Amino acid sequence: MADKRNVDDLSIEELERVLAIKKREARQDQLRRMRRTGRVIEPEQSPPQPIDKGLPYQQATATENQLPSETVSIPAESVEKRKGKPEFEDDIGDVRARKSKAKANQNKGNSASRKVLDITLVFIEIAAVLGLIFIGFEMLNGIGILQQETAEAQRVAEEQLRQSIPTLEPTPQLQLTNVVLPSGHTPPNQVGGGQFNFDEIPAQMRSLVANQVFLPPDIQRPPPTDETPLVLRIPKINVDHSIVQGVDWEALKLGIGQVQNGTSPSTPNGNVVLAAHNDIYGELFRYLDQLEPGDKFQIQTKENLYTYTITGWDIYQPTDVHVMEPRGRAGATLISCYPYQVSTERIVVFADLDEVA
Repeated sequence: MADKRNVDDLSIEELERVLAIKKREARQDQLRRMRRTGRVIEPEQSPPQPIDKGLPYQQATATENQLPSETVSIPAESVEKRKGKPEFEDDIGDVRARKSKAKANQNKGNSASRKVLDITLVFIEIAAVLGLIFIGFEMLNGIGILQQETAEAQRVAEEQLRQSIPTLEPTPQLQLTNVVLPSGHTPPNQVGGGQFNFDEIPAQMRSLVANQVFLPPDIQRPPPTDETPLVLRIPKINVDHSIVQGVDWEALKLGIGQVQNGTSPSTPNGNVVLAAHNDIYGELFRYLDQLEPGDKFQIQTKENLYTYTITGWDIYQPTDVHVMEPRGRAGATLISCYPYQVSTERIVVFADLDEVA
């Protein structure tokens, strides 16, 4: 049954279909005029296509000029449901536009997903960097705590040693300082480092001096005399520390040790030899290489304060023990491992005693 409704009763989709049919009729009229004037070559006739009975719309009845009539039959259920908008050849541009818009929206969604993923990765990288910074901070903090514990141990020892600093009497046996210069140890930044370096001692002499390396921590050292060195002060490198009698491993753990060669600052032509570590147990002699000729330091005893003037310094091998011998005048020698945290050689600073007033 044909749809007899007024134009005002039709929906927008139905009006668009009627308009499309009107346009098609106009094209058919133009085609007929062109055929009458011979301007159109007729194509071969193709067999009529079967009508798809499954279409939701009824086929328009053809007139005698092979054009659809103005009456369009639309099933009532299609009119009521209006499931979708009809599409014609005229709507191809609109379809393509809609597809392009849908694709653009999809690309926009993918771009947003990628952006979220990139932001997430950036946050992960930042978290990783912060984690590494935290680990580094904890390592530095641990080193600082170790240094504080060492400083506290030295402070306690300082208080005890200033009250009573003993002196070891030289013995006729072979002395460790006759074989190797003091303060030797393995590099502290290696696994198992910061230990006495026996490899510096000739193999045939190790058994003779091994018992002089690790003395008991509670060893009773002889009490100091009036001229026993008690304190060393080097203003240029901020050293102000007590002196322990002996250069064994336990003595140098407490700070600055004096080589037991029977010499004091008041000994004529004597050489007072002092040693300390430069990279472990307080790093007291770390900056000996900053001293220059003309710089001064002082050694305090119970009775006097002796001032020395530095004449120079040099680098020696661990077995160059001759640097501790007397030099024909009253003086002092400062010894430490070198270079910093490598400890394969020795830095030796030489100084002469100023005239005592």
